[in-house]
Amino acid sequence: MTSAKVPPVGLVRAVDRIRHHLRQLHQRSAPPPAVLLERILQAWVAQGITAAVQLGVADALADGPLRPEELARRVDANPDTLNRLMRALVSEGIFRRTRDGRYALNALADPLRTDAPVSIAGMARFVGSPQHREHWSQLGEAVRTGEAVIPKMRGLPAFDYLNSDPELGEIFNDAMTSVSELAIAPVVAGFDFTRFATIADVGGGHGRLLSAILEAAPAARGILYDLPQVVEGAPKLLAKYGTADRVEIVPGSFFDSAPAGADLYIMKNIIHDWPDEQALTILRNIRAAAKPGVTLLLVEAVIPEHDREFLAKWIDMEMLIGIAARERTEDEYRKLYQQAGFRLTEVVATASPFSLVQGLAV
Repeated sequence: MTSAKVPPVGLVRAVDRIRHHLRQLHQRSAPPPAVLLERILQAWVAQGITAAVQLGVADALADGPLRPEELARRVDANPDTLNRLMRALVSEGIFRRTRDGRYALNALADPLRTDAPVSIAGMARFVGSPQHREHWSQLGEAVRTGEAVIPKMRGLPAFDYLNSDPELGEIFNDAMTSVSELAIAPVVAGFDFTRFATIADVGGGHGRLLSAILEAAPAARGILYDLPQVVEGAPKLLAKYGTADRVEIVPGSFFDSAPAGADLYIMKNIIHDWPDEQALTILRNIRAAAKPGVTLLLVEAVIPEHDREFLAKWIDMEMLIGIAARERTEDEYRKLYQQAGFRLTEVVATASPFSLVQGLAV
């Protein structure tokens, strides 16, 4: 079962708190300039990870450890400089070096394989791309104005810009697939989908999440709703996961409408892509299609009220830079739900950065 692979939510949150306090202890034990310098230079570590992915180091090591010279030959890199990169990454706990001097995968390096069950390679390539680095260099301007920087820099809205650059667009899609796959098991484990006869995934792409949900709820049927050019690729994926005969594919835009007849409407990482005005348009279209009492479930990285580190606080800056959108707190989702004709009933934490924002149509 999918849920067997997911640690208990309470354990994950306890570990997060322990990590926070250890981090605080580290910061208090070192001079503040040294701590700040360490944080600033983490940008170098991130770029080192991207370089390893670009070279295909993890893929080359998938069949076992390699000597530095052989690894350099496999990835077509300079032996000396590759060895220096690997030395730096090993010092960060990414990859390992055996006693006889060979480089090998470890738990942190394995997800950098392009064919890993949950691969982070796409995200590493996207975050480390020259274009994305340039966008983030304008964070100060985005904060000053409250406006996205990509349209100003590229002359196109963010998604149009990605579509105009096929190579970057492919990297972005791979990155989003990485994040999506990371969320699927915790989402399925964190909610009882067996209570619903018909489940509509609005903006559901090719149907990967919907397939996982239907596997956990074998009596349910699904509706997959997304743009026509997107759902064209759905039948192949649905067939791969054995759910094609249980899913009705409906092409359309959530800015225009939503499919009727579902007991549960789910959207994963959609609402955070839009400022409040557009987000309300999407939610109101779902409300227009939903009968009173029908459940709405958003999968989003809900920002907690505490001041500890939390990934969504930085994803929020990513949304600002790209499209002037935002991550939201529970109270901010409650207000959106009220304005759209839903009542927020619960925010369910999962063993991931994502929460399940549950509401009912009123």
